[in-house]
Amino acid sequence: MKKQKFKTIIISLGGSVIIPREVNVKFLKDFRKLILKWVKRGRKFVIIVGGGKIARDYQNAAQQISKLSRSRLDWIGIYATHLNACLIKEIFGAKAVGIITDLEKPINTKKPIIIGAGTKPGWSTDYDAAVLAKYYKTKTIINLSNVDYVYDKDPNKFKDARPLTNLSWQDFLKIVNKKWKAGLNSPFDPVATRLAKKIGLEVIILKGTNLGNLEKFLKEEKFRGTVIR
Repeated sequence: MKKQKFKTIIISLGGSVIIPREVNVKFLKDFRKLILKWVKRGRKFVIIVGGGKIARDYQNAAQQISKLSRSRLDWIGIYATHLNACLIKEIFGAKAVGIITDLEKPINTKKPIIIGAGTKPGWSTDYDAAVLAKYYKTKTIINLSNVDYVYDKDPNKFKDARPLTNLSWQDFLKIVNKKWKAGLNSPFDPVATRLAKKIGLEVIILKGTNLGNLEKFLKEEKFRGTVIR
């Protein structure tokens, strides 16, 4: 096997991968098995967990009942990420530590798996992952979402949507929404995008449930997904 170009692996794990409709137990079992396999090979992981559909469901419900500020809606989403992150932390048992909820105090530990979640209003878990990538001195983030590529337009609405395998940050910014809003559903959010562009990060967009494809990336083999740099 090739020598890995990174030892600490940052993963932004979308909440909708964990809970598309209900908790995806099979995915969690397989994800746990894969991560622990690579831990045995000397890799360390920082896994930042999103809120996904459960966060958006709670935010939508709250909006139907009461008029809330963007900040208050963000807090609902943040707490949803904490719940999801707690689940991820516990499936790894003693191998994991967390949950990072304050980016000014990242965790210093010898444990091989660190779990993080939402931190403050206006910051998505993608943004948190970008900040932590800088802190842990890695130039690559793996973004596990419910899409296999970034497309030139919404594939759910347009049959002729074209998958894009390589993008510059400048081109990616032309595709995504320009502003952050609570519950935003995007392969990588615009606020995080601007930070990633500024500090020179590479982000790999992969379909989260295709763990065989994730392993191909970890092995530095050909994989299905979008590379943004």
